[in-house]
Amino acid sequence: MAQQPPHRRIVSIDALRGFDMFWIVGGGAFISALLTRIGGPVCHALNAQLEHCPWTGFTFEDLIFPLFLFLAGASMPFSLSRRLERGDSRRDLYLHIFRRALILYLLGMVYNGLLDLHFDQLRFTGVLHRIAFTYLIGGIIVMNASVRGQALWTGGLLLGYWAVMALAPVPGVGIGSFAPDANLADFVDRFLLPGVHRSYGLNRNGDALGVLSTFPAAASLLIGVLAGHRLRAGNGSVRVVRDLAFAGAGSLVLGLAWGLVFPINTLLWTSSYVVFAGGWSLLLLALFHWLIDIRGYRAWAFPFVVIGMNAITIYLTARLIDFRIIARPLAGGLARLSGDWGVIVLAFAVLAAQWLFLWFLYRRKLFLKV
Repeated sequence: MAQQPPHRRIVSIDALRGFDMFWIVGGGAFISALLTRIGGPVCHALNAQLEHCPWTGFTFEDLIFPLFLFLAGASMPFSLSRRLERGDSRRDLYLHIFRRALILYLLGMVYNGLLDLHFDQLRFTGVLHRIAFTYLIGGIIVMNASVRGQALWTGGLLLGYWAVMALAPVPGVGIGSFAPDANLADFVDRFLLPGVHRSYGLNRNGDALGVLSTFPAAASLLIGVLAGHRLRAGNGSVRVVRDLAFAGAGSLVLGLAWGLVFPINTLLWTSSYVVFAGGWSLLLLALFHWLIDIRGYRAWAFPFVVIGMNAITIYLTARLIDFRIIARPLAGGLARLSGDWGVIVLAFAVLAAQWLFLWFLYRRKLFLKV
């Protein structure tokens, strides 16, 4: 744990990160249970947005992870770029980048069960692993490229991934296949990755967070870096909101158009998916920045800020601590008396227990910084 983070923060970034994590740490389960209990076609359609697309397509759930990477990138101009400009040691900054990536990767291995010592059942990729690698790639690019160069790297990663996926031959399949078990990303994962793979239940042999798709995922982070530069240069101007909104709308159109030839696909993390998810991320950041940082409406966002300031903490502890054990003694009786609404009461109690844990850390200015 570290002491209070730097004072100069864009509150909207923390709030949006907390909004993003809300759906991961229990908010999604609570809302899904509520929608299921209410029922009806509208609730059914909304509930479908809380599930990943089976293959091609896009739902709200498919936005959660790229939005997190986008926000990790949006913070970089306020950390790495600022420290470069004030003349901090490049060696120290490189050590910071590599150390942070290494710690995130090791935490990811622990999350996946490293300490169980069942190495034949160990998965070597995952959410924290992807954050580690994209932070490493993005950090090195930010350290060595101008803003224009960072934009070129973003486009290069996306175009390069498209070219490789579309043109490189897959043994026994040929070129240009994006089928679940017959594409280049799957082939590379099967060839390179040891241990077990996770493919979200599809007939797919590669990993949902595999090797090749790490590079377009780094572009998701770099889109956030570019947004962060605009926030930092704008100094609270309404023009920033306009620019972010225009960029977001343009990215949605570009992503849909690109998806006609390189389908929007979460599991392959296709370039069209990166651009389309980046469009929604930019629009959400514009909205949060306008409401919180410019208009000054901060009270409503405080619950999200509490989550966003310790996003990695709650991701790890939600795995290591069964908050249901805490919630049942506190809300079990009320859940029993609530009949069909009992599952919703318990889901809310779990969410509340997690938030109160984070609020305890927030009040004591304890933030996990890796």
